[in-house]
Amino acid sequence: MKLIVNIPAYNEEAKIKETIAKIKASFSDDFYTKDDGKKITEKLIQVVDDGSSDNTAKFAKEAGTDLLISYKPNRRLAYSFKRAVESSLENSADFMVNIDADGQFNPDDIPKLLAPILAGECDIVIANRFGRHEAKNMPKIKYYLNRFAAKLIGFFLNYPIDDLTCGFRAHSREAMFRLNVTNVNFTYTQETIIDAIGKNLKLKWIPVKVLYFNDRESRIVKSIWKFVGNSAKIILKAVRDVRPMKFFGVPGLFSVFLSILIFLIFLFHYLETFQITTYRNYLFLSAGLLFIGSQLLIFALIADMIKTNRNLNEEEMYLIKKERYKK
Repeated sequence: MKLIVNIPAYNEEAKIKETIAKIKASFSDDFYTKDDGKKITEKLIQVVDDGSSDNTAKFAKEAGTDLLISYKPNRRLAYSFKRAVESSLENSADFMVNIDADGQFNPDDIPKLLAPILAGECDIVIANRFGRHEAKNMPKIKYYLNRFAAKLIGFFLNYPIDDLTCGFRAHSREAMFRLNVTNVNFTYTQETIIDAIGKNLKLKWIPVKVLYFNDRESRIVKSIWKFVGNSAKIILKAVRDVRPMKFFGVPGLFSVFLSILIFLIFLFHYLETFQITTYRNYLFLSAGLLFIGSQLLIFALIADMIKTNRNLNEEEMYLIKKERYKK
């Protein structure tokens, strides 16, 4: 079996050699000589240079990366991930581990992510920065926004999510076939988790230690509010596609229920006085809510039909991928 450790990199000349060296050193872990770990007989390092303007690609090559993908201009993290998956499948990888280039994650934790997949327990394993190991130096606003988003989306999808945005994760070959990144202009982390849950892939979160550098400038988060805005759009679109009946149906039913309740209030007052004018605002509000609720329920049915068609298209894409990347 073949493992590819993928490193997405953008202007990481200062760290890329050190990160590659640490990953290579981690390959000597006893994990790869015992039990399920022995199944991994080939281990490669892949770097996706996402349009860097510095010497990232050159230094990655000098450090001995096995697979180097480099392109111009910078296309953001989601596109980088898409290219990484395609390359991993082309190179017959059975597993792909994605890890940041800046050294905030410890490559020695890679076996922790691989073990559940090798044991057949799950398809994707994601590092959890909010488990028993507290993330050092993580900005408080980032911490609480991540926690809130994970709990909210987990509640809506009825699936416990520990960390929605962590990029340190391991994928089985089956997961790589199944996942489709539709948004390639920002990040992939939230969308792929929601997509995987919608496709009934098995996910697991493993607590790891992570260190945030005080002087580290984020390559993704230039503005926290812009990040929140972009993430919200991605999450809403992904949830809409995965749970359309719930996305439109729940607020639609609530609106209809509220409409009926307000109409009953109007009816109660009308039967007391037999006057409409005094209480017509109740009637207008009830009619408005009924209209909105009916529209949302219609949207729910239409969106569910679109989802069915999308599932058929994705099943075709899955079969095409399996044929294209046949070992």
